[in-house]
Amino acid sequence: MFRSLLRDYKLLLLLFLALLIKILSFQKAWVERYYTYGFYPYISKVLRILFGWIPFSIGDLFYLCLICFLLYKAIRFGIFLKRRKEKKFLIRVVVKQILHFALYVYLAFNILWGLNYDRQGIATQLQLDVQPYSVEDLRLLTSVLQERVNNYATGVDSLKRVELNKSRNLFRAAVASYQQVNGKYPFLAYEGPSIKASFFSNIGHYFGFTGYYNPFSGEAQLKTTIPFFLKPFVVTHEIAHQLGYGKENEANFVAFLVGRQASNIEIRYSIYFEMYLYAFSDLSRKDTAAARKFRETLHPQVKRDLEAFSNYLYRTRNIIEPVVSSFYDQFLKWNSQPKGKKTYNEVVTWLIAYGKKYGLNAI
Repeated sequence: MFRSLLRDYKLLLLLFLALLIKILSFQKAWVERYYTYGFYPYISKVLRILFGWIPFSIGDLFYLCLICFLLYKAIRFGIFLKRRKEKKFLIRVVVKQILHFALYVYLAFNILWGLNYDRQGIATQLQLDVQPYSVEDLRLLTSVLQERVNNYATGVDSLKRVELNKSRNLFRAAVASYQQVNGKYPFLAYEGPSIKASFFSNIGHYFGFTGYYNPFSGEAQLKTTIPFFLKPFVVTHEIAHQLGYGKENEANFVAFLVGRQASNIEIRYSIYFEMYLYAFSDLSRKDTAAARKFRETLHPQVKRDLEAFSNYLYRTRNIIEPVVSSFYDQFLKWNSQPKGKKTYNEVVTWLIAYGKKYGLNAI
């Protein structure tokens, strides 16, 4: 079989290109300059122009077709394997096809978006000194975030929440929030919006996602069945992925930068609610007593939303999600995020670094 693979020149070419991409991914400055702000903006804008105007998700349709195709291929292979005697030959053919397919996907993923995992990122853009932080740093951050979320909770309006829960209104408000920070952060300019409700919203709890970016269609996807107070954060997070911020901590931090200046109170609340959850959960592990005191002084609206979020997590528990979650954790580790799913929580490090540079009032 090995000799057969060596005679497959197309496979060798694909392997060479995959290796070249991997080598280039180690050059973060090169990726930042020539890919993230060279090639990628053009391909991302083209994808958003091509598919952004379509009211449904082209990327999800592509995934559905791909799943059906792979199932068809698997069934067909099983039938052939059962009927024919040349099992070794068939297996050799299938192995080659799988290698070809995997390499095509790897190349497409990295060319269309994936290399953004290996850029220098927003820490370089903002010249942040991201360092390990102390428990006292964490207490101060949690205190500031709780003050913010409590403050915005007083302005929460149930009627406005109902309106913002409609996808078209939410997507429009999120785009407007990005436009509001254009002057301060030109690198967050967002044109040609392409934000869609996910086809998989009703079964999304089996996969453990609240939103995702589709690199093959350039669409930001929202799981519409999550609690409405989480949705603004999720949408701004996914738009950050569209703009080339691949790592989850960076996308979280970009959502914070955008949301903290949003004119829409519901968006501000959603952003600070999420940031508070990250900081509070970290503090709960390191200083239980301090975390308990913070919890007692939360605004009643925040407490109600925390309870609603807890009930949502309880209702959507299932045996499949932990399995999928472990695969996703490994996927993040393969893509320059060694802490896997814990990378999301690393936004706390960025917030502390930002606070030390610009002052806690800037958070």
